[in-house]
Amino acid sequence: MSTRRPVAASLAVLGYLVMIGPLVFVVVTAFTAGSTVRFPPDGFSLRWFGAAVGYEPFVTALVSSLELAVLAACGSLLLGVPVALAIHRGRIPGKGLLEGLFLSPLIVPELVVGLALYQQFMVGLGMNNFTTLVVGHTVLMFPYAVRVTGASLALVDPSVEDAARGLGASPVRTFWTITLPLLRPGLFSAALLSFVTSFNNVPLSLLLQSRDFRTLPVTMLDYVQQSYDPIVASTSVLILAGTVLVAVLAERTVGFAKIFGGINR
Repeated sequence: MSTRRPVAASLAVLGYLVMIGPLVFVVVTAFTAGSTVRFPPDGFSLRWFGAAVGYEPFVTALVSSLELAVLAACGSLLLGVPVALAIHRGRIPGKGLLEGLFLSPLIVPELVVGLALYQQFMVGLGMNNFTTLVVGHTVLMFPYAVRVTGASLALVDPSVEDAARGLGASPVRTFWTITLPLLRPGLFSAALLSFVTSFNNVPLSLLLQSRDFRTLPVTMLDYVQQSYDPIVASTSVLILAGTVLVAVLAERTVGFAKIFGGINR
């Protein structure tokens, strides 16, 4: 065992370097005083952050991404919570197979999902790009809602619900007064995870985009293909800072790390 630990530690350090190295490059580049992406940067300046905040296509795309992510997160919860309740509280044969079926969107490549949505919804039903994107993002976020909510349910003692029903509460009242409050951390965690994942999605949004509705990651990708200034790096740092801030606040107020720990049970 002692001979394996240095190898495992070395691999772990290498893995962290591979993951964190590009982030360090982007963060340092965002503070450059030069006019092009260069490492090490030419001096220190905050001007590219001001340029990113004032760039109208990025601001418009940010609003679009937030709108899409909120709708996808809400839709995934509306669909995922009943499914999680049915799997973990219902008497359904083949629960493992059923749960695997509902988690299958995580396995199917997003481009395949996008192509199917394009053919069936946009071409077949004449649905517009925005509605199709909402449906696609909801489908992709649905497994997160099922998995995280199911992990939260696994931490809830079923005897509490049985006690409420034994005292005369109906199943609906038991859900609203007992189950739902106990699920609040899991619901918040699932919503946060779905929101962040939807906001940062590129393959599906790129395939189903339109001129009238473009998300921020797709707009940034198009900008990189046309320009080489550090405005995209500054925008990426702002998004990263916002994501970290939301995650820290969520952990301090809700403690969703406990829920994610329950997933491995």
